[in-house]
Amino acid sequence: MRVALETTRYGFGRTVPLDYETAVQRVTEALKAEGFGVLTSIDVKATLKEKLGVDDFRRYVILGACNPPLAHRAFSEELEIGLLLPCNVVIYDTGNGTSRVAVMDPEAALGVVGNPGLEPLAREAKARLRRALAALG
Repeated sequence: MRVALETTRYGFGRTVPLDYETAVQRVTEALKAEGFGVLTSIDVKATLKEKLGVDDFRRYVILGACNPPLAHRAFSEELEIGLLLPCNVVIYDTGNGTSRVAVMDPEAALGVVGNPGLEPLAREAKARLRRALAALG
C-alpha cells in the first residue's frame, strides 16, 4: 500500500483518522512490526505543565524509536552516531478526532555526518519507518 506522506527537509508524516490514544498505541505496534522498539517516551504536555505551568498545550508525545541491528551497524561505522539516535517519532492530537504522526528522516539526520557507510543504513531505516506509517491505515 502506497501512502502519500507530507515531507519536510528533516522528516515526513501524515494525519491519521485515529484519536490520540489509539494513534500512540498503533504507532508503537507499527514500529515494533518494523523492528523498532520505543526506548523513550516524552509526554510534552505533562512536561510543559510541570516545568512551565502551561495548561493549554495539546496532547503530544515524542517517542525515541530504535532498531537494534541498524543501530549496531551505525555504531560500527561511526562511534559518535549516538548523537543522532534514536529516531524520533512525534504524535499529537489535532483536536478534531485525528492525530498527526511525524518521523525524523534518517537520511537527513545521518546525512550531516558525511560518512558514505551510513547511507544504506539510513535508507533502510527510512523505508522501515515509511512502512510503519503506511500500516496505520
